[in-house]
Amino acid sequence: MKVTLVQMNSIGDKAANLAAARALIERAVSQEKPDWICLPEVFDFIGGSRAEKMAAAEELPGGPAYEMCRALAREHKVFIHAGSILERIAGEERLHNTSVAFDRDGKEVARYRKIHMFDITAPDGAKYHESAAFKPGDEVVTYDCEGVTVGCAICYDLRFPYLFQALAEKGADLIALPSAFTLVTGKDHWEVLCRARAIETQTYFCAPGQTGAHKAGHETRFTYGNSLIADPWGHVVAKASDGPGLVSTHVDVDRIRKVRAMIPVAQHRVKLAV
Repeated sequence: MKVTLVQMNSIGDKAANLAAARALIERAVSQEKPDWICLPEVFDFIGGSRAEKMAAAEELPGGPAYEMCRALAREHKVFIHAGSILERIAGEERLHNTSVAFDRDGKEVARYRKIHMFDITAPDGAKYHESAAFKPGDEVVTYDCEGVTVGCAICYDLRFPYLFQALAEKGADLIALPSAFTLVTGKDHWEVLCRARAIETQTYFCAPGQTGAHKAGHETRFTYGNSLIADPWGHVVAKASDGPGLVSTHVDVDRIRKVRAMIPVAQHRVKLAV
């Protein structure tokens, strides 16, 4: 199974973002010929005001980002894990931050809503209050990709290992973490956390990220990029260069089995009384 991650520099212009995503997916199909493609978090729209986010959001199923990914999966006979899309919630003033996965026929096979909200003050003083605009999900989601079980997570989820243990318990062989990690936290924490989650779960860890600058109100914010794939031993086996682009590798199911046989952590797990 060959996997390709798409690294983007999305902005507050939905039409431009979808055109960029389409071009990168079609380039991936032409050059890499993958079985599975994963886009980054909020590939359809990032930054902007609350009102602009609401205007860009979609009701799922349907909407231009959803329909584009579904059509491309069907046209190119490839699985597409559509990073995350801004999802409108009926009767709510907040949105969901939602991953949707499509199989080779364009059928939706999974929908995951980001659980952990990024409410922090970064080292550079920038304040992020994701829960003001987004409603968290509450479901642990996996899906089958032709014999490989894919677990779903998004960006800030990375800091909560219990979610990844839950995905491992549901049989995940590969974990998708579409992200828009900040530059200031990414340079210190991104790779080490991705590798740790791969080691703990003994899975392929596929983390496509946003890269570069975008506007959020009057601020210019920067995302870290460095999209990467770590294998079940925690080795980074593929990593993106700067700027928008692609990174690919092959998922070796035998490698997963070998690592799990060498160190059978799933069998050694102990439930502690607290």
